[in-house]
Amino acid sequence: MIGFPVLGSPRTSQRVTSRGRSWVTRYGVFIFNNVLLLSRRFSDQYGTRAALTLSFLSASFYYLILVFTTNIPLLFLSRLPSVFMHGLPGAQMVVTDLTTDQERAGALGKLGLCFGLGIIIGSSLGGFLATKFGLYTPTLIALAASLISCVVVMIYIPAQTKIKLDEPAPEHENRRSSSMFNIKEITRLLNFPGVMPIFTIKVLAGFPIGLFMLMFPIISVDFFGLNAATAGYLMSYFGILQLVVQGFMLGQLTRRYSDDTLLLLCMVVSVALGLGLVLMTNVLHFCIIALPMVFTLCISGVITDSILTKAVPSADTGAMLGICASVQPLTRTLGPTIGGYLYKHYGIPSFGLLNIIVSLLLLFYLVNSRTTRQAQKSK
Repeated sequence: MIGFPVLGSPRTSQRVTSRGRSWVTRYGVFIFNNVLLLSRRFSDQYGTRAALTLSFLSASFYYLILVFTTNIPLLFLSRLPSVFMHGLPGAQMVVTDLTTDQERAGALGKLGLCFGLGIIIGSSLGGFLATKFGLYTPTLIALAASLISCVVVMIYIPAQTKIKLDEPAPEHENRRSSSMFNIKEITRLLNFPGVMPIFTIKVLAGFPIGLFMLMFPIISVDFFGLNAATAGYLMSYFGILQLVVQGFMLGQLTRRYSDDTLLLLCMVVSVALGLGLVLMTNVLHFCIIALPMVFTLCISGVITDSILTKAVPSADTGAMLGICASVQPLTRTLGPTIGGYLYKHYGIPSFGLLNIIVSLLLLFYLVNSRTTRQAQKSK
């Protein structure tokens, strides 16, 4: 995040219109969404150290190109190295491989805390450095940091983090394709028991709030009447709440309650959140409902990731995390069109009503599934 101020530089902004910036953003999201699965399969086959090393080398090339970006073709070219920029997903894979099922959700939450803290500090520090020492100073520092991270990975991360078991591999693992990107492999993973329902819940649970957050820059100005600085402070408040939830609340909750119970709790809180969005009329209301919003997004995201990685063999956790990570880029791709339509024609209450409907349906499904499992166990 420290190197991102260069994207708004006069040298590029004079030539890139708002439509051009939109296409650059969608281009980046398209690349990110389509290579997540490939990078995770790469991690599964060649090890996490190789994947993380490739990631930070790609980041170094990205920042290096960005330093010399003065026109639209170079701006698009700078996005190409992002094909293998997957530092956070790679770190998630290390955590997944080195933690037990009971520790996994809490560890993933703490990793999210570090990532959120990096976004807040990196964005603030990048803006300060750009103002004080020149626009391209943050990019050069980000380049150096990426190279240092590459060295750290090569020294401290094991070549293989997956735990080797002496037991023979299941038949479906022996038949697994060696291709890094294979639609049949994705289908095979989604067909594991319990995977498709949880993945569907993951996609649907965060979609209404994802639409609202994508439209928030417009809502903050058009509905709340905020200027850019105040809107930035509001997003910082949102980021701090995320740090608190992922850094402190998540670990306590996962130690006391099961994944199924926490997922049910998220749906209940999400229904209340939707009601709050329907009734929201000012910034103070948003500050109040921000806590259940962050709680729902963070807890449901980490818990569903944890459940899905437990449901597949350890050799496939990287590919499964890649499928999970593709949900957010999918929302960013479809969200602006759907969110813009809802906001223009029905206003903010439409996001709340959509969230209530989706959350209630998911809540009913989860309760029914839990009741069915308990009935089967009693027999």
